[in-house]
Amino acid sequence: MLGMRRIPRGIVDEQVARTKFTLRRHTPSAELREIVEYYWLLHWDLTEPYEQQVLPNLSVHVTFFPGATGVYGPAREVFTHRLEGRVRGIAARFRPGCFRSFLDAPVRTLAGRVVEVTKIFGTAAAEVQNARTDEDLITALDNLLRAHRRPFPAAARAAADAVETIAADPGITRVAQLSAATGTSIRALQRLFAEHVGSTPKWAIRIYRLDEAARRLAAEPAPDYAGLAARLGYSDQAHFIRDFRAVTGCSPAAFTRSAHRPVPDMRNGRRE
Repeated sequence: MLGMRRIPRGIVDEQVARTKFTLRRHTPSAELREIVEYYWLLHWDLTEPYEQQVLPNLSVHVTFFPGATGVYGPAREVFTHRLEGRVRGIAARFRPGCFRSFLDAPVRTLAGRVVEVTKIFGTAAAEVQNARTDEDLITALDNLLRAHRRPFPAAARAAADAVETIAADPGITRVAQLSAATGTSIRALQRLFAEHVGSTPKWAIRIYRLDEAARRLAAEPAPDYAGLAARLGYSDQAHFIRDFRAVTGCSPAAFTRSAHRPVPDMRNGRRE
């Protein structure tokens, strides 16, 4: 598979977030790159608690953080995590469609849920939890995923490639367009996505459209909302606003104001 052109990350209020924690992305070992987009390592050292919101995306995340160790299925709504104290941890972000081989059930059973790491990876997961340095965390996670990886079936590849098609082409705004682009019937796409992605094709398209909207709103202090709606393929601004609110929990205007609010003095919440 080719690397995705668009990878929804969706950190809300990213300018403020940069003052609260350090995020570093790392490429996994070569044999895992087909199924894992990247590892993300987080460090924070806060004198006051901070709540970070993340927009929903299609990936399965396997995370190792105090109070947030688990297998997180594809998100259906904005996720909020409370950061406090001094923490170092790691997580693997799987390519959409590529986690099915680690499960004994369709990925739709994980959607919107968190499962204990040991239920999927057994007691070997403790080696990642016990690692202390970034290098040790990366090595332990590589070893854990390689040890549990199974063959990557053709159906999973087809599902992942369908998501890749959405990611590569912002012009795909309807399932019928995805069907034509992939040469797969709408019904077959629905089955593939339920089994391997954990969402419907329609929801997947919406996630990419609205992540694109969030990126643009975060980059433009005074956006043209009607123009943005048109560029994203919406028939009118009202439809865009309803969709955006349904996924992010706020209106485009509120999201823009939040993204461009003044960044507080980082010394108020983060140790130096």
